[in-house]
Amino acid sequence: METQTLSRKQKIFNFPLVKIILALIVTMALVIIGQQIIGKLLGLTSLDRNYRNLIKGILVSVLALTGYILFFKYYEKRKVTELATNGLAKNLIIGILIGVVLQSLTILVIYATGSFNIVAVNPVSFIIIPLTVAFTAAILEEILIRGILFRVLEEKLGSYIALAISAVIFGALHLSNPGATLVSALCVSIEAGILLGAAFMYSRNLWFPIAIHFAWNFMQSGIFGAITSGNEKSESLLITKIEGSVWITGGEFGPEGSFQAIIFCSIASVILLFLCYKENKIVKPYWQK
Repeated sequence: METQTLSRKQKIFNFPLVKIILALIVTMALVIIGQQIIGKLLGLTSLDRNYRNLIKGILVSVLALTGYILFFKYYEKRKVTELATNGLAKNLIIGILIGVVLQSLTILVIYATGSFNIVAVNPVSFIIIPLTVAFTAAILEEILIRGILFRVLEEKLGSYIALAISAVIFGALHLSNPGATLVSALCVSIEAGILLGAAFMYSRNLWFPIAIHFAWNFMQSGIFGAITSGNEKSESLLITKIEGSVWITGGEFGPEGSFQAIIFCSIASVILLFLCYKENKIVKPYWQK
């Protein structure tokens, strides 16, 4: 009887939805509480606001990574290999290059149609805020969506179903952003949800999608001065004026809602998914194993 009770409890705790909810609660609780404490402590210093935010962003990111690692290390009783430092430089460099190229191509199309104009160039120090926002968002979102949601679902439902579900949820989460529409959310689902999920499938390392995500956001808001996911413009290296067709500029949502962003990111996604298939990295659902 006692053995059956323990077995039932183990099944409950190993159920994907339970595991996802508990992981989200633990990770986000650590991040939110830590953010409040760090913010108050930094508020007591004489540091410039930009540098306070930079330090807070770094520490909050460390807390998110720590919470994730500790939770799955003890909950699943395993080594958290998806955040291993082996091949870290390779994953970061290639990921950043992919993000930079994809975002630059997206902006290049806007420029080619005469919808992108550089008004002025700011000092390099202006990139501190977008840099902070970009790496913090990349780490938090990749841990939550690819590390927790996608990875846990993939174990049971397989790569393709987990990829579809996580991509849709990722896009839906952007519906609350200013200027967001069902179309812009769909764009995010396709260009980012699928691309970043495929990046994790191929590398089996969260640093790869984190690097792509970071580079895409940073180039968009920190260098090109464009709107990111409908949020207000932040300080950037270039002061730019982007006006033109919504299909090309993304309108109020920013370049992420543009037609060419979907095309370029989809091409990258197809390449990564093909490599996953070729190298036998596709996980089958439990009923096919």
